Amino acid sequence: METHTVHAALLRGVLGVLSLLALCSTAAFAQSGKTEVLWLGQAATRITTPTGKVIMIDPWLTSNPKTPANFRALEALGKVDLILVTHAHFDHFADAPALAKMHKVPMYGPAGMNQTVSALGILPAELAPRFGKGGTIMPFGPNGVKITAVRAEHSSELAWKNPTTNKDEVHVGGEPVGFILEMENGFRIWHMGDTGVFGDMRLIGDMYRPDVVMIPIGGHFVMNPVDAAMAVRDMIRPKFAIPIHYGTTPVLRGTPAEFNAALGSAPGTPRMLSLEPGQKFDF
Repeated sequence: METHTVHAALLRGVLGVLSLLALCSTAAFAQSGKTEVLWLGQAATRITTPTGKVIMIDPWLTSNPKTPANFRALEALGKVDLILVTHAHFDHFADAPALAKMHKVPMYGPAGMNQTVSALGILPAELAPRFGKGGTIMPFGPNGVKITAVRAEHSSELAWKNPTTNKDEVHVGGEPVGFILEMENGFRIWHMGDTGVFGDMRLIGDMYRPDVVMIPIGGHFVMNPVDAAMAVRDMIRPKFAIPIHYGTTPVLRGTPAEFNAALGSAPGTPRMLSLEPGQKFDF
């Protein structure tokens, strides 16, 4: 009995140490936090930061054929703390004003686009703050997410139906951008919006060292899979690449399979992470 008592005491002691180690490990993991990336089709992406801030990028949801039905109602996104729009084209901008009004949060975008948005009365100026390429914002304070606008090679016309005349109009949409998002723990995502290949991708990669690149692959209006693979593998060199902006219209023919094949499997090649709309990765 005494031996059994000693063994039981030892076992309780070991279990106590293991439990303490597990608690310490869990506490350290919670402190470091995770970044959640939820893709909703085309360029629409919901990012939840390690401290729980929710950033919605390029929200085209309600009429996006690839957005899952359970996310087409804007309320389904849950809380939103900030909206980012890379440029004024409908498939990136469409639901951003309504989402900004719903949550009473700013919609950051290219300076020229937001000046037009404010001038037309689509959003009040306080919900359409302006910043441009090379500019950095820290909307949640000095210890929060850091967001930098960088170059994208595309266009940015703003199509708008004039409520007075009921006629379609096209307005200046500023210059398109991509966004480098640096999380509270230093993890970095480059959401490229819409772009073709340009030489300064290498410079941006060297300057910001993104861990993840969300890169358009559809072709026609943006890079095709081969061009996108070259940019990721040879110029930017992130750890991971998530293909976006494909499959929503017939001309966006590029596929993740083509992108992955073009990437190749040489040592050090960035790993493709393929998502279906409505799926997410935690980093």
